Amino acid sequence: MTRISMKDIARELGVSIATVSLVLNGKDKDGRVGKEMAEKIRRKAKEMNYEPNNLARGLRIGVSNTIGLIVADISNLFFANLAFHIQEQAEKFGYSVIITNTNESNLKLEKMITILKNKLVDGFIIVPTEHGESLIQNLVKRNMPVVLIDRYFPNLNVSSVIVDNYNASKKALRCLINQGCRNIGLVIYKSDLQHMLDRKKGYVDELQNAGLYNPALIKEINYSSITDDITIAMESLLSRENEVDGIFFATNTLSMLSIKYMLDMNIKLYEEIKVVCFDKSDAFDFTSLHISYIQQPIAEMGTNAVGLLVEQMKRKSVERKEDEIKIVELQTFLMNVL
Repeated sequence: MTRISMKDIARELGVSIATVSLVLNGKDKDGRVGKEMAEKIRRKAKEMNYEPNNLARGLRIGVSNTIGLIVADISNLFFANLAFHIQEQAEKFGYSVIITNTNESNLKLEKMITILKNKLVDGFIIVPTEHGESLIQNLVKRNMPVVLIDRYFPNLNVSSVIVDNYNASKKALRCLINQGCRNIGLVIYKSDLQHMLDRKKGYVDELQNAGLYNPALIKEINYSSITDDITIAMESLLSRENEVDGIFFATNTLSMLSIKYMLDMNIKLYEEIKVVCFDKSDAFDFTSLHISYIQQPIAEMGTNAVGLLVEQMKRKSVERKEDEIKIVELQTFLMNVL
């Protein structure tokens, strides 16, 4: 279907393209176009199903009113909810959101950044991948508005929205200890990303303080071989040698795969082994099992990320200053505790 242009409308009415442009861009209110002609132009534009070419307009004025959102795994409930709240908040500021996904791949992160730059997005909200620091640094060097969310790089001066992963993990371990657990395992991704390191450190410190730390009960999972690694990890934790009576899962994906394994092995959750998960899964609502979990304030995270990005986009031409770098650290909540 051929796109209707201002030129087509001008030809139909026998006026200049400049006159049509003034009216359809809302610049006719100073009397440069008569009211009767302006109304004819608007009526004809509606009749011909004219739609403005926002891309062309963006090229002219250097603004597209779009935000590029890059998440790690859109199939994960946490990231899907995060994307929803970011889009809802962005719309309040007049921005649309283009959502892309990396599957935790550094190569895909680079590709998604390139694609979104080519689409002339005004700024980025990014859940960075491991080893993605240089890619974010390149955006910062080019004075591109960017906000990191859920994860951050301590040595990189970029605005970030994160939760207190360290104390959230300590809270989860305290919950298990208070329920009588003494051999507590950790199932976590093998990663150098700071949020995973903070969750692991919270686990280690809380158990060391209680005199219960056993490094053999830490099981690190590779994202690329998650199913096989979960099986190996759970076989080890459930062996008689370890006598695990509690497990802390560092993400909702790890928790669901591991809980499924335990149920398949006829393990009685909370009778034999108590668990706490970082983040909730939808599946928790469809089971009679009582599963404790750390709840992150997803709506608040999305709201803060959009707010920080809009601030940057308003001063896009201004050199980024050290005191303008903001890290918003939000609290978490321990939910569904017995």
